[in-house]
Amino acid sequence: MADVVSLFMSIGLSEQKAKETLKNEALSSTLKKAIEQAAGLLGSSSMDKSTGTLLYSMVTRLKDLNRLSLLTEYIIKQKITTDLQLSAALDFVKSHPQDPVNFHEFETFCGVGVVVTPEQIEDAVELIIRKHKDQLLIERYRFNMGILMGEARSALKWADGKIVKHEVDMQVLHLLGAKTEADLEKKSKTAKPKATEKELKLKQDSAVNGDGNTEGKSLMEQLRGEALKFHKPGENYKTEGYVVTPNTMNLLKQHLEITGGQIRTRFPPEPNGILHIGHAKAINFNFGYAKANNGICFLRYDDTNPEKEEEKYFTAIKDMVEWLGYTPYDITHASDHFQRLYDLAVDLIRRGHAYVCHQRGEELKGHNVPPSPWRDRPIEESLVLFDRMRKGMYAEGEVTLRMKLVMEDGKMDPVAYRIKYTPHHRTGDTWCIYPTYDYTHCLCDSIEHITHSLCTKEFQARRSSYFWLCNALDLYCPVQWEYGRLNLTYTVVSKRKIIKLVETGVVRDWDDPRLFTLTALRRRGFPPQAINNFCARVGVTVSQTTTEPHLLEACGREVLNDIAPRVMAVLEPLKVTITNLPANAQKKLQVPDFPANESKGSHMISFSKTIYIEQTDFREVMEKGYKRLTPDQPVGLRHAGYVISVQRVIKDDCGKVCELEVTCASSDSVDKPKAFIHWVSEPLVCEVRLYERLFLHKNPEDPAEVPAGFLSDINPDSLTVIESALVDQSVSTAKVFDKFQFERVGYFSVDPDSTAEKLIFNRTVTLKEDPGKI
Repeated sequence: MADVVSLFMSIGLSEQKAKETLKNEALSSTLKKAIEQAAGLLGSSSMDKSTGTLLYSMVTRLKDLNRLSLLTEYIIKQKITTDLQLSAALDFVKSHPQDPVNFHEFETFCGVGVVVTPEQIEDAVELIIRKHKDQLLIERYRFNMGILMGEARSALKWADGKIVKHEVDMQVLHLLGAKTEADLEKKSKTAKPKATEKELKLKQDSAVNGDGNTEGKSLMEQLRGEALKFHKPGENYKTEGYVVTPNTMNLLKQHLEITGGQIRTRFPPEPNGILHIGHAKAINFNFGYAKANNGICFLRYDDTNPEKEEEKYFTAIKDMVEWLGYTPYDITHASDHFQRLYDLAVDLIRRGHAYVCHQRGEELKGHNVPPSPWRDRPIEESLVLFDRMRKGMYAEGEVTLRMKLVMEDGKMDPVAYRIKYTPHHRTGDTWCIYPTYDYTHCLCDSIEHITHSLCTKEFQARRSSYFWLCNALDLYCPVQWEYGRLNLTYTVVSKRKIIKLVETGVVRDWDDPRLFTLTALRRRGFPPQAINNFCARVGVTVSQTTTEPHLLEACGREVLNDIAPRVMAVLEPLKVTITNLPANAQKKLQVPDFPANESKGSHMISFSKTIYIEQTDFREVMEKGYKRLTPDQPVGLRHAGYVISVQRVIKDDCGKVCELEVTCASSDSVDKPKAFIHWVSEPLVCEVRLYERLFLHKNPEDPAEVPAGFLSDINPDSLTVIESALVDQSVSTAKVFDKFQFERVGYFSVDPDSTAEKLIFNRTVTLKEDPGKI
């Protein structure tokens, strides 16, 4: 070990770096080979630090070890001397994995032998400075110097970056002179007008996302073409980390013949729970990427655990995908391929890459699993034992089939098959052994010729096993791409925790509108367009995204503002009798569904001697700034053409105002009132459910924030039920999930609990304005 450390230090690595490198067996082996080859060329393993650093960088970044000798030679012979040239060389060998190297083409691509003189640098920078001279003289040192450097680097691709920067700095100084006091002053900030809610909805906090700005871009724009820098179909080998085998190019050729070069993705949920807001991002990403690039997307159920799967989950998942506006190219199941997967497992054993193990389930949990004493058992023995597993000759947990590999997170020999004596919802009792995710996922992707296997960031640790298994079986290998999960504050989405909330009676079921499952959001009244817009505004980010519910609510308001007809409803009614109207007075008024666009339709409402207003729209004692109804201040009635004035305040035995007697006058005959309020007459009695955040803290699952656990953090005011709210008669024929704006109150949706006798409305979101403002 000491000898190897010394060898690594001979190329300029520090002792600590050398020891860290030694921990990585594959990297150590490759680096040792490169140093040994270098020593043969130099006559010694010692080399100058810049060459050693370049050699080490090459070894850590090279994926195709067949090119190790080529690149080592070019580095040692000083033909590749900069990191820029090395990056170009690595790109070249990645895009020519099995072709014989065309050395002329290779050297041209890498800038070998190209010498950029100081005169060439000076001339190129001078042209760039001249191009931007006028703006430089105006903005002086406030000019974005990055523009100059960017153009200079483009013009002088193989020049030393430090020399280029020095030349740019010198020529700018020559043009502008030394910085003045004015140049050193901080740029004054121009006061910006307060952003509207629509602007706030579009704005993405890149500090949270950790990724590029997605402001104003639709999901399709974010996913189309080169936007994501994904590989093209058939060019899997150009992807960082992709493993190329002698048969890779042939398999890719066959793949292209089958797919015709079409992009193929899949959305692969486990049918053991209801989809939540995080799944909405996955649905939009997988289906959206295919749609944006004229491809196809499969809905594939990962149904490999019969103990937890129920038919209701299959149905609910399909419903939610379609609700969001996507149609799967085909609906498949992992169980469709059970026989093929079993045959491949047998082949894996025959190739020496899998073995039957008798370690118990509890011994295999965690990452520090003790090595299996059966890892090196004879292939024929494992084949016999695996067949016995298939025939049900062992108890559950007594034996497993394991793959011979170490995963990126250090987990050794993951399980490929385990025994479960539970009938499968599709295959019944045909099987008593079932494949695991680690085994099934990549093989189903391969069988279905998926081009882009899109999954969340936590599966990055499985990427190497994904590539390993396909290559171990000599199958077409798709590319796994990871993206950041979408998380919301003030909620939980784990299946186990939602079940706990249901079992303890905190929520009614998976579709309780206080949850952020997709069925709950639909029940609350969020339109699918709002969910999709939310996913687009969060953006297709690599880093994990955590956002607050108000962004989703803002997306909801934007869509509902366009699609929800306006009606009037009173949640806390106060009776108002208009004394100067006859007892039988009744008038029908035609009210626009969308006052801002009356061409979109209208509905009829009644106006009579008795109306109802919100209790909060009347105050017995006038307060400064209050604009609505008081004994001394009249108020207008929306859509009615009348202004009412209080004549008498009637109270109950407890002193609470229970009725007002007022007179009305035509709006044309009196001064314009300070405010107009909503009202109802001859209304329907309905139930209204008002929802607030289910949890009190942003992160209810964080022990540092909620030491007693998420169940202790329930907001006691998360649900308010108003059983006798009033709404105008025009909604009497409303159907479940129909949406309305209750004027001046909020957006509401008809709940499935509604009956012919009584409608029930869920508040989706409040209006932009604070409904309690004066």
